Amino acid sequence: MAAAGTAQWSSRFAFIMAAVGSSVGLGNLWRFSAEAGTNGGGAFIIIYLLCIAFVGLPVLMSEYIIGRAGQAASAVKSMDDLNARSGVSKGWSSGAWLGMIASFLIVSFYCVVAAWVLAYIPKFLTGAFDGQTPDQIAGQFGDLVSNPKKVIPYFLVFGVITAFLVSRGVNKGIEIAAKYLMPLFFILLIGLAAYAIFTSGSGAKQAFNFLFKPDFSKINGQVANSALGQACFSLGIGNAIMITYGSYLPRTVSIPKAAVTVGLTDTLVAMIAGFAIFPIVFANGLEFDAGAGIFFQTLPTALSGAPGGNIVGAAFFFLAFFAAITSSISLLEPSVAWVAEQFKLTKAKAAWFTGGAIVALGFGSVYSQAFFDFIDTGLVGPIIAPLSALLVVLFTGWRLDKKILDEQLGGEGEALGRFLMIFVKYVAPIFVGFVLLSGVLSKLGINLLGGA
Repeated sequence: MAAAGTAQWSSRFAFIMAAVGSSVGLGNLWRFSAEAGTNGGGAFIIIYLLCIAFVGLPVLMSEYIIGRAGQAASAVKSMDDLNARSGVSKGWSSGAWLGMIASFLIVSFYCVVAAWVLAYIPKFLTGAFDGQTPDQIAGQFGDLVSNPKKVIPYFLVFGVITAFLVSRGVNKGIEIAAKYLMPLFFILLIGLAAYAIFTSGSGAKQAFNFLFKPDFSKINGQVANSALGQACFSLGIGNAIMITYGSYLPRTVSIPKAAVTVGLTDTLVAMIAGFAIFPIVFANGLEFDAGAGIFFQTLPTALSGAPGGNIVGAAFFFLAFFAAITSSISLLEPSVAWVAEQFKLTKAKAAWFTGGAIVALGFGSVYSQAFFDFIDTGLVGPIIAPLSALLVVLFTGWRLDKKILDEQLGGEGEALGRFLMIFVKYVAPIFVGFVLLSGVLSKLGINLLGGA
């Protein structure tokens, strides 16, 4: 059970919405589409779904188990408690430490991406893309990214909103944001997907074929590695978020069922997002493998000349804002929980203090794309997050006291939990370890999948 005084989710629905809100972020909207577009569409998706099922869900369940069993608000204290009760080295807590560091670093540049998203809402509402050529529209994004003075106001607004919601605590802040924003997010996403399908003509059929008729010749080691990395990124594992959220989880909620529900919902959102983007891309003859440019360059190009395109574009970026805010509060929460617990501060003081530190670090990403890329693709993505996930899954599968594990897996989810534990012990460590090794070697200029 949670420690005395530790807040808990008011209901299973509240927890699911918060956990889904954490997992469903900008990565589901632009990164999934970018990865699918550059890695063969349906071929990528098949591997991605397998990675979610056999790697993502076991790691997700492991993090929930550690959080709820640890009896502490912060991920680090939860791990410390379980180390002591399991009679193992305190060194295992490094998995939580690394996850907390990862989420702290991620939210610093995540606020920058969210600032770009916010900046695009008034662009659509004021018709900034009307009559523009594709090169001019692409130039607007380049100008935004390279001009910190244009980004900073949106960056500060997003950072303040994130800190404010976290400062209100689990029930009055995080939970309320998730319970209201996520249903609205789903409605908007389905509406935008319907718009894309019914207004794109043959583009919808091309998108369907691209996403669901895989070309198996496209499947190779690089595609598999990209799918595995996207599965980990999308679910938000290795960031100490789900350990922290798990600590607020009532004993009445089945952890295995919660993990499956969150995993399936996250995957469903990614697939629907594909139908909101690719029909428009194909209908306008645009590059479907444009990577992140799909979001900030390709879509504005397509929507600028479409009937009601400015309204649809603004709605799409409002949608992205909702996804960003529910993810950013989850990324800030592990650090805030630790600061509040470590320094005996109120949640509000810890949130504003930690939020200020996040904003200060984030200025580095506002002013330097190289700094942004170093944190994102040079440090967190390839090294810190997968190392955290690897330590967490190894601890849960091999070092956590069996009685504690049985307590957390008992009840209605027991059979599912026992099944998933097979993957926790024997499958997930191998593949998460592969992601880590691939990331480390890539920093040394070595391609694990061939070539130098």
